[in-house]
Amino acid sequence: MSPLSLSLRELESRVGQEIAVSPWFEVTQDRIDRFADATEDWQWIHVDRERARQSPFGGTIAHGFLTLSLLPRLAELSFAVSDRRMGVNYGLNKARFTAPVPAGSRVRARFALARVERLEGGLQLTWTATVEREGSDKPCLVAEWLVRQYA
Repeated sequence: MSPLSLSLRELESRVGQEIAVSPWFEVTQDRIDRFADATEDWQWIHVDRERARQSPFGGTIAHGFLTLSLLPRLAELSFAVSDRRMGVNYGLNKARFTAPVPAGSRVRARFALARVERLEGGLQLTWTATVEREGSDKPCLVAEWLVRQYA
């Protein structure tokens, strides 16, 4: 599946709409372990497979910030801004980790364009990003994500 291609002008006309849904993406224990090493967050629920089996989750789970950090990749797999020169992550207005992501789960993201603001040389896009876990009816992450795209 190739990403949807949209221009900045097309995005301006799509406020209030779901723009794209990413393909499923596996969150492996290896990825969780590497994230723990990169962030020095080795809490047992993420990396201690034996102890985590005794937890209410029945195994290790991804860090909430790992799930959040997947948004740029999931967006890249879903859509592209055809006439941008550069895009930058501008931050978050809010983010909620609403359900765990067990190791080995597959997640995908839904991207709805909530707001567009004009900037000198580009646009600031406010996305409502919802990360879903395969087989679950509750999202894992709901975030209001700000991205700046420059023409």
